[in-house]
Amino acid sequence: MKAPSSADLAALAERLRIALVDAAGSTVAVEELAPLTGGACQDNYRVALCGLDGGSDKQRFALRSDAARSLAGSIGRREEFAVIAAARRAGVSTPQARWLREGLVSEGRHAYLLDWVEGEAIGRRVVKAPALAEARARLPAQLAGELAKIHSITPALAPEVATLSMVTTPADDPCDGALRFLREMLGTLPEAQPSIELVCAWLAEHKPTPVAPRLVHGDFRVGNFMVGPEGLRAVLDWEFAHWGDPAEDVAWLCVRDWRFGELALAAGGIARRDDFYRAYEHATGTTLDRARVRWWEVMGNARWAAGSVQQGERYLSGDEQDIELVAIARRAAEMQWEALRLLRSA
Repeated sequence: MKAPSSADLAALAERLRIALVDAAGSTVAVEELAPLTGGACQDNYRVALCGLDGGSDKQRFALRSDAARSLAGSIGRREEFAVIAAARRAGVSTPQARWLREGLVSEGRHAYLLDWVEGEAIGRRVVKAPALAEARARLPAQLAGELAKIHSITPALAPEVATLSMVTTPADDPCDGALRFLREMLGTLPEAQPSIELVCAWLAEHKPTPVAPRLVHGDFRVGNFMVGPEGLRAVLDWEFAHWGDPAEDVAWLCVRDWRFGELALAAGGIARRDDFYRAYEHATGTTLDRARVRWWEVMGNARWAAGSVQQGERYLSGDEQDIELVAIARRAAEMQWEALRLLRSA
């Protein structure tokens, strides 16, 4: 996102104050408002407020707003707000979203405040920091437990989410929907991607049988978890949530880019694949079909290869000025290589 000027921030703070007075029914002071980096599909700000509920204590939040241009398949903040509510009802450890508003940050875009959770979310620190060694030992079981709660959510249990626009609908075969989505992504790229086309052919030939749709986080990986020395504190970033195959989330954690250099620990740089699979089976009381999870891991690497190119295009288009988007685009070749490697070992 383009760095806002001091005048822009002052105007946003005043709009936020007025909106919260209306929503919370009390006088509110905006003590702090600063942009946060790292949002691929939204503009984020750190906010500190005083006066909520008539109290004098300072309370911190993250303000999340739709970005000027987001990745294909991402849902808006209005949809994300509803998904978070459904996840919290299921007991998922995710911060509460509050006070959804349209036009708060930018005209025609939705925004809301998310309860602030302290901790570490930077992937390379989560997988390497000595202070988080005990956390890494606990994370596989904790993450499997959170996935069990997420995957317990059916369209019938979340009717406010069932009708929203997502990558796939409850009526879709999740694998067909994912293949269709990947091919649509390829059609938006500036150059042909022969290796991903080859992967698409393999995926179509080896497509698993359909499963009943469950809520899928869609970006369940290191970097989207808030972690403290004791382990998991919160699951974050629901912008790719959709109805799909639970195996997709299990496999996405194992996509190569989310190991942050700890390549021997395929599950997010914190655990071996089989150890995480067993933790998930224990948490859900189910048996994972390894071939199905492998299919989704191939899909995940191919989709992130295409997504990495799209990230670079967001910068080159001029819509976004974050130079990190170009760095992400350079990793597309690595994801293509990993998808092809998985094909050869399948």
